[in-house]
Amino acid sequence: MSGEPRARRAGTRPARGASPPQRRAAAPARRCAYAVIRRVFEGGAYADQAFQSESAGLDARDRALAMRLAYGTVQRRLTLDRLLERLAARPTTQLDPPTLAALRLGLYELLYLSGAPDRAVVADAVELAKTARSAGHGLVNAVLRRAIREGGSALLAELREDTPEQAAVMHSHPEWIARLWWDQLGADTARALMAVDNEPGELALRVNTLRADPGVVADGLGVALHRDPELSEALVLDSPLDLHRSEAWRAGAVLAQSRGAMLVARALDPQPGERVLDLCAAPGGKSTHIAALMRGEGEVVAVERSPARAAELRETARRLGAESVRVELGDAALARPEGPVFDRVLVDPPCSGLGTLQSRPDLRWRIAPERVPELCGAQAAILRAGASAVRPGGVLLYSTCTISAAENEQLIEQFLSSDSDFALEDLTNERHLHPHPSALCFLLTMPHRERTAGFFVARMRRVATPRAGRL
Repeated sequence: MSGEPRARRAGTRPARGASPPQRRAAAPARRCAYAVIRRVFEGGAYADQAFQSESAGLDARDRALAMRLAYGTVQRRLTLDRLLERLAARPTTQLDPPTLAALRLGLYELLYLSGAPDRAVVADAVELAKTARSAGHGLVNAVLRRAIREGGSALLAELREDTPEQAAVMHSHPEWIARLWWDQLGADTARALMAVDNEPGELALRVNTLRADPGVVADGLGVALHRDPELSEALVLDSPLDLHRSEAWRAGAVLAQSRGAMLVARALDPQPGERVLDLCAAPGGKSTHIAALMRGEGEVVAVERSPARAAELRETARRLGAESVRVELGDAALARPEGPVFDRVLVDPPCSGLGTLQSRPDLRWRIAPERVPELCGAQAAILRAGASAVRPGGVLLYSTCTISAAENEQLIEQFLSSDSDFALEDLTNERHLHPHPSALCFLLTMPHRERTAGFFVARMRRVATPRAGRL
């Protein structure tokens, strides 16, 4: 028998009067990510809001890692759960939530990130389960160690993408989204879209040209970035930036906005001195962009139904010095009392958001297919209300941040078939825009192709005399 004192053997009780062993703390980034994952899947929190509160106090490096861990784990839930069920030999529904969160986080890092020793990943996952008072911390240890023995490459090689059902698991998307894109865009595009949705989204800023010059702002931010040759106001960050603590933010010189979203105001093509209506305008990125393109001359009426979001919009316009933006609390689906007096109308209604799955990691698990027809009804109503506000010869622009024919080209076709006052304009020849892959008169940015959020745009003009405007 060993001569080691009993109190020092693994699993034995310390001698009377001895201090208990100190529990090691998990790394700050993993603690933050674990908290976010639990809030999303146990409490129904939005990932970005949970992360904003849980990451307070982290330095830039830990914050970046925590975001990658949290967002990546939320995005990869279906893939992780399918592999965990095999490794643990039980359905994930039989695991208590804290244990499942620790397993998902640990397996995500083992499979998809590199840089940390495997033993540190496992130790922290076990410790996180312990801090949640989970009885499953032993299972966390056993399952993750089995994953290491089998190897991440071998585990991922088990996954296929030959069918929509297989691709949904491999790329961690609900099956209905995989099938939708498979049927509408083809297998190769569907696979590419799903794959890119699990990569970190672009970090893009729009320089507010009402207050700053893009070149000056680019030089002054002090981070690696690159310019978009077709969008002079766009800055794409190549390294992290604490935007809200930057001088550029405090000065109202920048705001976060994807290049896909910037293309919407560019396609509207507002001119100084015009009167523009922006429906469903919060949080204000497009309204203030329109004001900047108009050089602050004219009027932008920004309509928002939610009082809280309208207040956010007003604050955004104030911070950016967009004095030509007038925020109005109202229902965008109701016809305007003043009639067809606006030079340009932007209809940017609520949508399924399938073009923003990179930047909104939990959205794929929130949106249900049954919701799409309901959204289409609301979109059509808002489009009709917007159309009624366009003066003869004026422009009506319809935009969504989704990749869904029912909410995009099919909806426009139905609108034009029922309203002969509008004619569709061809966006093909505008070089800063990106044509739709199958209906070239439209714009559709594709995240795997343009490396920005997916936005659909259709531009129509009200003709002086009624005219059929079919596709």
